[in-house]
Amino acid sequence: MTTQYETVIGLEVHSQLLTKSKMFCSCESDYQNAKPNTRVCPICMGMPGVLPVVNKRAVELVILTGLALGCGISKTTKFDRKNYPYPDLMKGYQISQFDQPIAGKGVLSVQDEEGKSKEIGVTRVHLEEDVAKLLHRQESHGEGYSLLDINRAGVPLMEIVSEPDMRSPEEAHSYLTSLHSIVRQIGASTANMEAGSFRCDANISIRPFGTSALGKKVEIKNVNSFRSVFRALKYEEERQREAIESGEPIIQETRGWSDDRGTTISQRTKEYAADYRYFPEPDLPPVQISREWVDEVKSWLPELPAARRERYLKELQLSEYDAGLLSTNLEFSILFDKTITQFPTDEPEKLAGRSKSVCNWITVEFARLINENHEHPANLSPMSLAELVLMVESGRLSSSMAKTVFDKAAVEGGTPAEISDSLGMSQISDSSLIAKTVATVILENPEAVSDYLGGKHSVVRFMVGQIMKKTQGKANPKMATEMLETALNDLR
Repeated sequence: MTTQYETVIGLEVHSQLLTKSKMFCSCESDYQNAKPNTRVCPICMGMPGVLPVVNKRAVELVILTGLALGCGISKTTKFDRKNYPYPDLMKGYQISQFDQPIAGKGVLSVQDEEGKSKEIGVTRVHLEEDVAKLLHRQESHGEGYSLLDINRAGVPLMEIVSEPDMRSPEEAHSYLTSLHSIVRQIGASTANMEAGSFRCDANISIRPFGTSALGKKVEIKNVNSFRSVFRALKYEEERQREAIESGEPIIQETRGWSDDRGTTISQRTKEYAADYRYFPEPDLPPVQISREWVDEVKSWLPELPAARRERYLKELQLSEYDAGLLSTNLEFSILFDKTITQFPTDEPEKLAGRSKSVCNWITVEFARLINENHEHPANLSPMSLAELVLMVESGRLSSSMAKTVFDKAAVEGGTPAEISDSLGMSQISDSSLIAKTVATVILENPEAVSDYLGGKHSVVRFMVGQIMKKTQGKANPKMATEMLETALNDLR
């Protein structure tokens, strides 16, 4: 990318909220596994004459998200009708919020390309209803048609709009993953991108460096993963730069992203706010948000990822990488925190090393099992993980033994001590037993001994391998190496 142009990016994130019922009716909001058109009623089907009722829990979750993002909370908020004639809106409009959102003027700190902290403005956090789902089909003879599943219509949907403060796809990726982590950790949403409960529309434009006016923006839709958002922005950044350099005008439009092609595809000219003909929702009165209500919701806030990251850095001396990896994954951080509490409190000098070990087991081995099994192994307890770390630390288990024990504990359950005993896995750290094996290996390998005494120290690996073979891999490798070298040097 040439330095002649500057990229400007803003993100609009839609996240379905974790409520039992829909936004304006009592239908169940859990539609993922329901048969088509079974989570419906006259309200979410858009029948004439029905009256919506605001879901209080949905409002509270938007307030909670706004507080987590440092937003101000409006004293009065209202709902508006957003009009557009798409078939996934049965009543011809969506109940959303226009000029009086629930929260606004927040900020989210992210890491820029140089690893420095950068603040991205959060313009607003507002509440609306999700739309129905269109299923496109095609007959064998080529005729196409669409089916409408109304189950999703009316599910509470929170929209978080950023300022156009991001200057690269990398910054956008950092913002998106940080926001995803916050929404999940405060319990506002499952934020499952594959299931559609966390969706992102990206706005991107290009302008010459040194100018302040924004260029014509392009909105990219249909991106369903962090990787896709990043790839789409990278492609669009390059496409717009090449268009400008060739004299082709950039038009404000909506483009879709094709993962298969790796390109954006023009869909329609981008709408402006006036095109939606917003007006206040006449069937819903404004909602008054008292200071007492905000304070109550604020008391629900858990430790946020940024604060957790700082705690890992300062109290547990984890690296920037490890602290960032743990703090942005709710399941990992919960398991990590609970495991750390299992260690003896009278050995504070060992806590940093043990924290690093626990982090490695979770972010490497536990993550591997999740990828292999496509689900979280449910049988690994914090107590078992702490016990495993201590067994490796004391020399009872080698690293390779510990991995076998870890897998069995995570998938099948049981304590590391029980599993290692049942498998006959116990590292030999008895110096007398290792000394006898060292003496035997020295007697059986006079040529290797001669090579060592002649200055060829690489034969130590071979001889340690013989020790491990005789002990069926159970000898403590570090002890075996040290005792072997001492014995060999005594022969000089």
